[in-house]
Amino acid sequence: MNIHEYQAKQLLARYGVKVLKGGVAYTAAEAEKIAKDLGGPIWVVKSQIHAGGRGKGTFKEAAAGGKGGVRVVKSIEDAKTNAGQMLGNTLVTHQSGPAGKVVKRVYIEDGCDIARELYLSLLIDRKTSRVTIIASSEGGMDIEEVAAHSPEKIITIDIDPVMGMQSFHARDIAYGLGLKGDQVKGAVAFLMNMYKAFVDLDASLVEVNPMVVTKAGEIVCLDAKMNFDDNALFRHKDVEEMRDEDEQDPIELEAGKHELNYIKLDGFIGCMVNGAGLAMATMDIIKLYGGEPANFLDVGGSATKERVTTAFKLIMSDKNVEGILVNIFGGIMRCDIIAEGVVAAAREVSLNVPLVVRLEGTNVELGKEILAKSGLPIVSGDDLSDAAAKIVKAVKEAA
Repeated sequence: MNIHEYQAKQLLARYGVKVLKGGVAYTAAEAEKIAKDLGGPIWVVKSQIHAGGRGKGTFKEAAAGGKGGVRVVKSIEDAKTNAGQMLGNTLVTHQSGPAGKVVKRVYIEDGCDIARELYLSLLIDRKTSRVTIIASSEGGMDIEEVAAHSPEKIITIDIDPVMGMQSFHARDIAYGLGLKGDQVKGAVAFLMNMYKAFVDLDASLVEVNPMVVTKAGEIVCLDAKMNFDDNALFRHKDVEEMRDEDEQDPIELEAGKHELNYIKLDGFIGCMVNGAGLAMATMDIIKLYGGEPANFLDVGGSATKERVTTAFKLIMSDKNVEGILVNIFGGIMRCDIIAEGVVAAAREVSLNVPLVVRLEGTNVELGKEILAKSGLPIVSGDDLSDAAAKIVKAVKEAA
């Protein structure tokens, strides 16, 4: 789960991470009031969307003033005007995709007297199975760009899960970033607090870009991004309440309500599978035969007929889907339950794209019989390879 910048700052501030004063506004009038309360003389108006690169982004609408999604202003009136220009308009960044995202809230924040911009993040490194600190003197830039052009400017430290983060880790980072004197002390406290927030909140990513050194020598979080492990949200109801459903793909949101693991992709062949590993293998073999998967969808090991029906309808609701491959291994899941769900959903949505179903396992013969007697144009796959070849061929022939 992702949250907005201002929400990430609220959470980090609870743990003692230094952030600037600010407030979130949903209207230009609210932005004006926040700017007055902050006092100025400089404010920053920030679009709040789940995408990076807001400052370099562009709005689709001329009414947005033609500037980026992050603007420095020097009067309360300008804060109000710029907030009004952003709200309700579509911001396109390199991370949002060409469709962009509609700005529904803005963050009005105090200005900052910046001396240096640095990069800092904590994430889970799947190769080492450890929390990893990544830091760079090139703050304000995408870390991928720094890695490509100036890899020597990136500092990486893995944290032993038994030991946890220690002050010497933080000092190594601070010295590596060229900090001196009291700046080192401030950076150590900043890092230790950030690590505690990461662990306590079951985060999968905490990124501060930039982390700035002010001209007074303070270490401040100027921008923040936080992602969380969905499987741990039951422990953090306050974090879960920060979810902005407007920022989620509507199909993914609906899938979550039915306990379905769905992720939208860019391809054209919809997939319905039971088990994450089998789903990954299914997507791989679709690509092997020249197709592109439109989604990852795991219905789980004990799905009901109703859940299978919902899963099928979710796949069909994606306008990019030109064919569907159902691949089920019936261990806990019975093949006849899958077949009944597929048939019910196909009839309900008036199936108009090729459908290939591969069933194996418990009650497989009964499942195949249900499909065969349905009267629907459902093609059976003898095995995974055969099923993938058939769906890719069918889609290409129908094009």
